[in-house]
Amino acid sequence: MYILLILSFFCLKINFAQEIGKDKIPNQPVVKRDSAKALVKNSKLNIKKDSIPTIKSDSIVKDSIIKPKEVIDHIITHDAEDYTIQDAKNKTVTLYNNAHLVYGDIDLKAGKIIISYKNNTVYATGIKDSTGYAQRPVFKQGGQESEQDSILFNFKTKKALVYGVKTVQGEMITYGEKTKKVNDSTIYMSRLRFTTSKKDRPDYHIATNKAKLVPGKKIIVGGSNLVIADVPTPLYLPFAYFPLTEKRSSGFIIPSWGENNQQGFFLQNGGYYFAINDYFDLELTSDIYSNGSWALNASSNYNLRYKFSGGVSIRFQNLTNSIRGFSDFSKSTNFNITWNHQQDPKSSPNSNLRARVNVSSSSQFFRQSLNQIDQNQTLRNSFDSSISYYKKFVGTPFNMNVTLTHSQNSNNNIVNLTLPSLQVNMDRIYPFAGTGGVKKNALQKIGVTYTLQGRYSISTEEDNFFTSKMFEDARAGVQHEVRANTNIKAFKYFTLSPNFNYTDIWNFATIKKRFDPEQNRAVNDTINGFKRFNRYNFGVGLTTNIYGDFKFKGRIKAIRHTVRPTVSWSYAPNFAAPFQERVRDRSGIITYTPFDDNIGIFGQPSSGVSNLLNFGINNVIEAKVKPGEDDDSEEDKKITILNNLNFNTSYNMAADSLRWSNVNFSAGTQLFKNKMSVNLSGSLDPYQVTSQGVRIDKFNSSLFRLSSATLTANYSFSSKDFDKDNKDNKNQNNNPNNPPDVFGINDNQAINGFSTQQPSRPGEVKEKTADLYRSKIPWNLSFVYSTNYSNNGFNRAGIQNHTVGFNGSIDLTPKWKVNFRSSYDILNGAFSFTTLNFSRDLDSWRFNFNWVPFGNFTSYNFFIGVKSSMLSDLKWDKRQPPDRRLF
Repeated sequence: MYILLILSFFCLKINFAQEIGKDKIPNQPVVKRDSAKALVKNSKLNIKKDSIPTIKSDSIVKDSIIKPKEVIDHIITHDAEDYTIQDAKNKTVTLYNNAHLVYGDIDLKAGKIIISYKNNTVYATGIKDSTGYAQRPVFKQGGQESEQDSILFNFKTKKALVYGVKTVQGEMITYGEKTKKVNDSTIYMSRLRFTTSKKDRPDYHIATNKAKLVPGKKIIVGGSNLVIADVPTPLYLPFAYFPLTEKRSSGFIIPSWGENNQQGFFLQNGGYYFAINDYFDLELTSDIYSNGSWALNASSNYNLRYKFSGGVSIRFQNLTNSIRGFSDFSKSTNFNITWNHQQDPKSSPNSNLRARVNVSSSSQFFRQSLNQIDQNQTLRNSFDSSISYYKKFVGTPFNMNVTLTHSQNSNNNIVNLTLPSLQVNMDRIYPFAGTGGVKKNALQKIGVTYTLQGRYSISTEEDNFFTSKMFEDARAGVQHEVRANTNIKAFKYFTLSPNFNYTDIWNFATIKKRFDPEQNRAVNDTINGFKRFNRYNFGVGLTTNIYGDFKFKGRIKAIRHTVRPTVSWSYAPNFAAPFQERVRDRSGIITYTPFDDNIGIFGQPSSGVSNLLNFGINNVIEAKVKPGEDDDSEEDKKITILNNLNFNTSYNMAADSLRWSNVNFSAGTQLFKNKMSVNLSGSLDPYQVTSQGVRIDKFNSSLFRLSSATLTANYSFSSKDFDKDNKDNKNQNNNPNNPPDVFGINDNQAINGFSTQQPSRPGEVKEKTADLYRSKIPWNLSFVYSTNYSNNGFNRAGIQNHTVGFNGSIDLTPKWKVNFRSSYDILNGAFSFTTLNFSRDLDSWRFNFNWVPFGNFTSYNFFIGVKSSMLSDLKWDKRQPPDRRLF
């Protein structure tokens, strides 16, 4: 009994001490971190620092404070930087300064956290210090995270009451003054603002009084209006639905509207987007015009990682021009099919399938189209398509390539198809090589290649395209070609290269000419059946290199002139003689072969003996220059003064006249530190021409007549070239021989004028800042100059084409950018297709204005909208297409 009395007294003293500590600490005003430490040191209990976190999670579970397991399902772990206070009487735990609590999938951080085991609740709030309200509660559960002013969460009911909440759902950021969390899948919010702006003070938001949020799925809001820069706008919606998902989701596409002079009012690009799965999608849109015209568009993109990717687009248009009863009334239907497919090389290293298809019912499709998605397409006068499959036969020198091609030309309305073209190649083999592939002498160096080509070609008019008539003039053929060559060192400095080529051609149709008395001329009859012919030639070439070095004193240390002369001889007999036939024509007796008049694909037997001497010479001039004073490198630089200066011609010893061919020449060099490339090419004719345009076997009085010449030059420079602090100026220019595209980017890659190659994650977008004073204005400018001279010797001589093209951009500010592109025809004194583009980065919004100010394609496109794909329908898209009456 005495022992029990002493223990009771001891327990009473401990409880009394806990009551004193509890009464003093919470009643103190909110203090800073240092004052909290002083308070603990001055208390009568004198709690040591190490004793504060002694109540571990295991001991809490065993204590009577914890409710039964049906309420607390997980172990609660907590920590705080300043102090942790446990109130046994009220069954609470208070954490202060950088408090952290983990319960199951719930992770809570705040300035102050109070856990009540009696009420099964957790209350979290921030703390006030000299900087203001800091350490706002951050609540994480599963993959969802929110930041708020304060939160009250119930362990038992899983409900929560939140004030001043900020949540992030994908790209959507929501702010709510008061939020009630019913369960893990339903949240009700009042006085809500939501936006995609990531600024502390959003540049825009949509305000509403009440909303329902299903995390990761959707937001349903009541009446709401758009607020820009804290200024309410008249734009109001009675209700709205916003899907929230990190994956693609199906939904409606809001159309753009406008007016056309001939078709009236219109709605364009409105429809529905189907997010079918992670591998491909489908977009269906349509256009409708008040005069009765309409269009249907379907596009799909697919991507199977490490396998293949691509996209398909089909556009059909039913166009009505003018009004029924008027003289210019007409109706037409057009369609366009595009398909792009790429195969990942990793999926099959020895085979590859590629496709690039652009097929239209008319080569004028983009000029007649009312929906100008791609302005550059209006300038094209041809469409080209290609589908190819490549296969490498492992363990053999053979490979195969099957290709289907298509081309359309708006100038002649001719469609050419190849369905298909088969080519089998054999890599070079050395049949006479020694053991282990040793090639020492000329016999062992003989290399042999083999090529098989088979082709089925169709040439038809656009009106017969996709009809049975397109196959009436189809042609087919097969060609086998074997090549063999070797090389021999001759006279120490020369290389002798004998060669032999053999070709065997199979035709599946020939012609038979007969005289038609009614037409009084010879006509062709097509004879179906197999017939073949062959041809071959052999020759030898001799070449060497001649070097000339010239040394100097000064910065230019030396100049090297490299000359590569080439002389070759080739011989081919008359292969047409065995097949020649005669027939009467209005002009007399003519001679022909069954393979004439392009009846075959791979040509016809060559007529006459060919005994050619070919001459060629190539010149390269280089200089060795000492480094400049401002150059960090100490090594000499090699500079190319003249990239090439080539001349070549031939002499036919078997011809009875006109034995010399034209002398062709080409030259190229680079100027201004390789930033400007200049190329010149042309042809010199040694023979005279009669007044009827016939060449005669008589040399010109001035030896050569310049029959044609082409001069091109391109130059690109930018503001970086004038920046002395920029050390990368030398690498700013790309290959100078590859001129820039003066017509700019393809508009297919810039929907509404903005590049579709956006960063995959919003965090990758770099914020641009502007210097208000001494700001730099980046700019770039590119020029392409071209001129062409022609002289046929009797009725035409002079410059036939003389143009200069230019494009560039100016960054007026880090967020204002102007692009322009055009070209000027110096010969005719007029500008060609010209476009201006003004774009502005509005942080969460984007603005773009495309304008074609003059010409046949005068038009404009104005766009302003939200960048985020979640609110992409929040936009204004105004289009003014070209007036089709001008065409």
